[in-house]
Amino acid sequence: MATTERSKLNRLYTGLPPGTPLTSEDLAALGISPDLAVHYVRSGWLRRLARGVYSKPAETLELHPSLLVLQRRLAGLHVGGKTALDWYGVRHYLEQRPVLQLYGWAAGRLPDWFTERFPADYHRKRLFDETPAAPLQAGPFERRAGAPIVSAPERALLEMLSEVGVRQPLAEARELVENSYSLRADILRDLLKHCASVKTVRLCLQLGRELSMPWVAKLAATDLPTGSDRPWVSQTSDGLLVLKR
Repeated sequence: MATTERSKLNRLYTGLPPGTPLTSEDLAALGISPDLAVHYVRSGWLRRLARGVYSKPAETLELHPSLLVLQRRLAGLHVGGKTALDWYGVRHYLEQRPVLQLYGWAAGRLPDWFTERFPADYHRKRLFDETPAAPLQAGPFERRAGAPIVSAPERALLEMLSEVGVRQPLAEARELVENSYSLRADILRDLLKHCASVKTVRLCLQLGRELSMPWVAKLAATDLPTGSDRPWVSQTSDGLLVLKR
């Protein structure tokens, strides 16, 4: 093997954390051309996962670096809803193999190489008045360098509530709200003010009041986008859901 090629392989194998998927752009940054990547695959030094996506052979992909690859390809992609709540310790029960709840702006689907390893649902949702480059209350998990973008607990709760009547059972949503006593009222208030879903705003206030959550006393409904005086009504799997202003 030529010295230059050996040097590129050394950078490939020593410069990246274990379990990191590699895109064609990542390989190009290491000086590995598409033709050389094909050579590495045929020689067993790289494993092709999909078109333009690779990994080191016999290496198990890790979730966080895999999410970082997706976040480069789908605008606004982040971990949210029930998954983000679970990561912060707000949960109803432990699922044996929970399905990741991912949210984003772009229309598209999650690649097979990802979902085969990490069962996930993707929601294209614009719940807040924001831009994908600067989502409200979402950032690197636990503010760690190189961590995937994750909703703050307050945003995650509203994302979960927005799914009630669609994919999210009301009974479980109620349980999760009941476990959300540590939410920060000022952050929740700001998110609610920017929320585009009247149902989500009303449901948050209604469940907060019913369950006597400490943060709800600090929220003034008159300052929030609760819509008209008419009740919001929907038929759900749990029965008729009526949300008054």
